[in-house]
Amino acid sequence: MDLSRKLPSYLTEKQNIVRLILFTSAFALVFINIYSPFNVQTWYDISKLQLLLYSSGIILTGVLVVVISRIIMYHAVKKGRQLLLYQYLIWILAEILCMALFYTFYELVILNDSRPFLLALKKSALNTSLIILLPYSVLWLYFSWRDKKTRIMQLTETGDIGNQKVMIPFRDEKGTLRLSLKRSDVLYLQGSDNYVTIWYNSQNKVSKYLLRNTLKKMEDELAAESIIRCHRSYLVNMERVKLIKREKDGLLIELDSNTPATVPVSRSYMNQVLLAFGQNQ
Repeated sequence: MDLSRKLPSYLTEKQNIVRLILFTSAFALVFINIYSPFNVQTWYDISKLQLLLYSSGIILTGVLVVVISRIIMYHAVKKGRQLLLYQYLIWILAEILCMALFYTFYELVILNDSRPFLLALKKSALNTSLIILLPYSVLWLYFSWRDKKTRIMQLTETGDIGNQKVMIPFRDEKGTLRLSLKRSDVLYLQGSDNYVTIWYNSQNKVSKYLLRNTLKKMEDELAAESIIRCHRSYLVNMERVKLIKREKDGLLIELDSNTPATVPVSRSYMNQVLLAFGQNQ
């Protein structure tokens, strides 16, 4: 496995992050009350129902580590941070360590556990690894299967001539196909929060279609196409670029469209746009 490769986008999708948090919480509740790690059975001299409620509160408090961690990850990726596979694995190890420290603190300080700190931390880290890694592994396999299924459906729903894709499918955040366009008709995509506006040629005019999705996810999905990022808020179809001109505020792309259309180029994407433009000439 190449740990330096790009992290699959489905692992940082908002809906999949929510699924991961909910599934991990449910798994942790079952795990702690059936397997009884962290000496849970000795916490309180109370009934099993009360113990279930108290232990559930403790485990869910620990799962807040995952909630906070995934919120930070989601916003980092949304702002353009690219995670590699090895960085994601290190991130998971950090989650395990933070949760283990929380449970160790609870046992030693709140419950007055007599074990040495390192011994308690080692035991907590082992149990926390099971709480984290088992549901994470199951969901990773599920998300990967779901992504491959979507890609297969995409191939069957769009026509190909040789190795050249004729139609490009556009899906919403749930993976539902909303629009298919000829590759040559797509002009550019404009992102705003959780929505993307697709601008395209249609019947001698430029039309638009509003899609509920993120520009970052669309960038990943269109990576195999000639549609690339040229600005924090724009993706452009390089096959439709007529010329690139320098303005006082920077570069501006002029598109070969039925009606005049231009797209800005930000400084951070200038080199890759010029390179792609040269390759398409």
